[in-house]
Amino acid sequence: MNLLYANDRPGQYPQSWYAETATPLPPFDPLRGETRADVCVIGGGYTGLSAALALAEAGVDVVLVEAHRAGFGASGRNGGQVGSGQRLGQDALEKMVGQDAARALWQIGEDAKAELQRLITSHGIDCAFRPGVAHVLRKPADVDGMLAYAEHLSTIYGYDRIELLGRDSAREAVGSDVFAGGLIDWGAGHVHPLRLALGMARGAQAAGARIHEMTQVHRIEPGTTPLVATDRGRVRAGHVIVAANGYIGGLQPDVAARVMPINNFIIATEPLGARADDILARDIAVADDKFVVNYWRKSEDGRLLFGGGESYGYRFPRDIAALVRKPMLSIYPQLRDVEITHAWGGTLAITMNRLPNFSRPAPGVWSASGYSGHGVALATLAGRILADALNGDTARFDTMAALPSPRFPGGGGFRSPLLALAMTWYAMRDRLGV
Repeated sequence: MNLLYANDRPGQYPQSWYAETATPLPPFDPLRGETRADVCVIGGGYTGLSAALALAEAGVDVVLVEAHRAGFGASGRNGGQVGSGQRLGQDALEKMVGQDAARALWQIGEDAKAELQRLITSHGIDCAFRPGVAHVLRKPADVDGMLAYAEHLSTIYGYDRIELLGRDSAREAVGSDVFAGGLIDWGAGHVHPLRLALGMARGAQAAGARIHEMTQVHRIEPGTTPLVATDRGRVRAGHVIVAANGYIGGLQPDVAARVMPINNFIIATEPLGARADDILARDIAVADDKFVVNYWRKSEDGRLLFGGGESYGYRFPRDIAALVRKPMLSIYPQLRDVEITHAWGGTLAITMNRLPNFSRPAPGVWSASGYSGHGVALATLAGRILADALNGDTARFDTMAALPSPRFPGGGGFRSPLLALAMTWYAMRDRLGV
């Protein structure tokens, strides 16, 4: 089964609150026949769009091909959280790669947020950016560890954008008695993710990038002038950027062995009216401490957008609303009578160590993927990093490509069952509070 079409109709955005509240772009024509370009970008998500935009603005002739629509995949369906740093904490990175490399990775995380803000401002993208992401914890001992980590960020990295939360202030901030404390990162934020992607596509087109939707890539022939073969056309290019993330499939087997697609789900409630401020007193996004993370925020029209639950395989569950409603009610039992108006799923990509995979998998081919739920800012910067590398500045690409990138056990055929077994174990630990 082709993951591109397992849960979605060709060329149609999911019935999400995001799709309902974004103004779609006129469709870009599919690629027909053969064309040439300096660079061919595969994938119309944040990485591909930002790469195409950066290259086109630098005067590079770039063609972008997308199997569905721009922003169709995880870039248009995610929780919208713009996080700081990398998916792993700085203390873990210091142990893994050393202090100097960890500092470089922290700076790349800061660059990612700055690049996102630059794109929003310079291209007038109306994606409703708001500052503030809270991380909340259930156990007092874990809160002590988070407070120590915040002190570490302040002392070692000079990061002073964190507000600490005790039990009472956490309850006030998130409207739930479940949490023992946490913090709010005011240097992080949240956005309307589909509007962000569409704004990048609009900017790339205006800069001269040639975008083709409804154009599925079937193979890449690497070499001095790589060939990208699609349904009804071909692209000859000096370089190819593979920005397919969870949809890489057989295009790059070595990358696919290290980057695995998983599914995650979100619901939107009906507008909560006056109750919205009882749920979130401030307009922040929130993530909790479950292994399978729950994350939520208010929409612009006062709904609760709540994400949670994962699946490993091709198909989404039949009743997404029921799946996600359960963790929502464990945090907000007062919403038991609230109607769920939207429920949707999306396919993202994770790596074994939750660090992204940057690589050059074949001659003339560049790749970045596997953001592991931390991709709104980082995937956007990844496009800029790839564009810079193609233009001769490889410093940040080399830093990211040097990160360890282990293969999933079992290879392509057995990695999903093995991961599902492991995730089921961790999900059980979540339920037992272990």
